[in-house]
Amino acid sequence: MADSGRYPREKIIVILPAYNEEGKIGLVVSKILAEKTADKVIVVDDGSTDKTREEAASAGARVLAHEKNMGVGAGIRDGIEFARENAFTIAVVMGGDDQDNPDEMRRLLDPIAHDHFVFVQGSRYMPGGVRMNIPLFRRVTTELFSIILRRLMGFPVTDGTNGYRAFRLSIFDNPAIDLRQEWLNHYELEPYIYCKAIQLGLNVTEAPVTKRYPKTHKGYTKMVPILSWWSILRPLIYLKLGIKR
Repeated sequence: MADSGRYPREKIIVILPAYNEEGKIGLVVSKILAEKTADKVIVVDDGSTDKTREEAASAGARVLAHEKNMGVGAGIRDGIEFARENAFTIAVVMGGDDQDNPDEMRRLLDPIAHDHFVFVQGSRYMPGGVRMNIPLFRRVTTELFSIILRRLMGFPVTDGTNGYRAFRLSIFDNPAIDLRQEWLNHYELEPYIYCKAIQLGLNVTEAPVTKRYPKTHKGYTKMVPILSWWSILRPLIYLKLGIKR
């Protein structure tokens, strides 16, 4: 259960999209539950071929399962829909690969629960943020994306691709945010939500977090070069040019 003394008016859910994270997902779920901040942890298993869903359930998560791989965006969308249907007020999204620190969750939640913000983006680059063992290619591409986002959206973002974030679920009451668009099934959905929140003038901010990569830099991402980065970039372009809504 959540710490009622810290967030007495909130119902908090953590959404973990996961694909073949056996050996990691159980550890992540256990760490989150040990924090006693979230009321529920939901793992959306995106058609894994290993024991991701069994491991997640054994660790104490509620598991939603896709029978086939649909994409991380589809997984997050299903988690958001579950959260809204079950009257949660705030959702935290983080990776199921043990690269994020659950003990930093309150850095994302405090600005929402105690201040006036509705969307808090985690940042490994702002003061107080940490990036451990980050590969050079990943550092260059993440910083480049943030530069492009700043130019196109006019928002002082420092880490636009970080998957560790929190938001009020009430933002999806706005019909201008349409998560059901099929083109958002993969890596597009996360930057789409972020950019829509900025475009709509919602109260958005960043909070410093840690991103931890494996020391070997092997298997640190499931992204496909060029194709996946285009998936991340195109919501900025489509929304800026009015090609998509």
